[in-house]
Amino acid sequence: MTSPAPELNRFLDCVHCGLCLSACPTYSILGTEADSPRGRIHLLRAVADGRIGLSDTVVNHLDLCLGCLACETACPSGVDYSQLIEWGRAEIETSRERPPGEAFLRRVMVEQIFPHPERLRWLLLPVRIGRRLGVFSLLGRLPFTCSMLRMVNMLPPLKGHVAIPEITPPRGKRRYRVGFLTGCVAQEMFGAINMATVRVLAENGCEVIAPADQVCCGALHIHNGNPDAAKAQMRKNVDVFGRYDLDAIITNAAGCGSTMKEYGHILANDPSYADRAMDFQKRTRDICEFLASLPERRQPSEIRMRVTYHEACHLAHGQKIRKQPRELIQSIPGVELVEMRESDWCCGSAGIYNLTQPEMSQKLLQRKVDNIVSTGAEAVVTGNPGCLLQIGHGLRDQGYPIEILHPVELLDRAYRETGT
Repeated sequence: MTSPAPELNRFLDCVHCGLCLSACPTYSILGTEADSPRGRIHLLRAVADGRIGLSDTVVNHLDLCLGCLACETACPSGVDYSQLIEWGRAEIETSRERPPGEAFLRRVMVEQIFPHPERLRWLLLPVRIGRRLGVFSLLGRLPFTCSMLRMVNMLPPLKGHVAIPEITPPRGKRRYRVGFLTGCVAQEMFGAINMATVRVLAENGCEVIAPADQVCCGALHIHNGNPDAAKAQMRKNVDVFGRYDLDAIITNAAGCGSTMKEYGHILANDPSYADRAMDFQKRTRDICEFLASLPERRQPSEIRMRVTYHEACHLAHGQKIRKQPRELIQSIPGVELVEMRESDWCCGSAGIYNLTQPEMSQKLLQRKVDNIVSTGAEAVVTGNPGCLLQIGHGLRDQGYPIEILHPVELLDRAYRETGT
């Protein structure tokens, strides 16, 4: 083993009751014990004890885990499954050699491109050109599809880089001073959501600080089995945002927020950062969580729209935030919220899961699209970039004219309807 294994009691917290089985997407589809949370915990403990090695079979079962954390919500024993699976993934990445294509995806794309918006911007330039020329639609008709082409085909319409000001003043009297994590992929693919976030915060009396020298939150690296790189990014963000006296640190990405709310625990053994990381963790708020907590909030104008809500895994299961996004949606006059079946079921995005496990990802996506369509909604609302990419691709690919929005975009649209 190349990294300290979790303490034995972390494994023994699981009493193998099986209540997690019906909540696990992969077990629901495959029906195999090794592809359930308790089955994977059994495998991880055996690896930690040295009873088995990281064989191809073991790795395949662990790789099939989405990391959606639905099992944690279902678990009556409070098993910290995320810690166990992240340790397992770190073991795999340091002990095993991935096939060349997957190694390139993980080591280059995920670790060297995605966390750096300026690099991603250059990478997306030929994609924009290729789309205008129709190159990718032609390649998509070939009888094979590589992970890079799948990645390109999933991208939403690319509108270019949107620069977020370092300081955005509040509209009217300042009531709060908040930091804003602008994200990595979000800056280049979902700039409109970032701008909507800043506008909505300013409309509610917030001075918004978006430091130019902030970095990736660390989620990409820690979920990819590289905790050391993730910790370096966490320390940097603690330093950067620590320069300001902030009431809250805001993120509009469920995956980022879930990781940011673990900074204090992840850096607990770092004497130089432990206290400051815990302070950072305590100040972190998802945008919906923050807005819903405000004692006074600007009232939105009417929008006539029928919408449904998809719960991002790391918002519902990771951060236990469920009612706040719904409250914001329902606060908009004229908006009808229609609940979908399995609203908290993973859509199959899960970081790069849709690239490394395309077959399982597609099955989960189809299940999600079917549930969305059955509501008759004009739009589906969700709070995570990965979900926006995955579901948006599924709807476009199947020809459904259903808009996909972040909750803050819907609220921003209602604010701007007044024209004031």
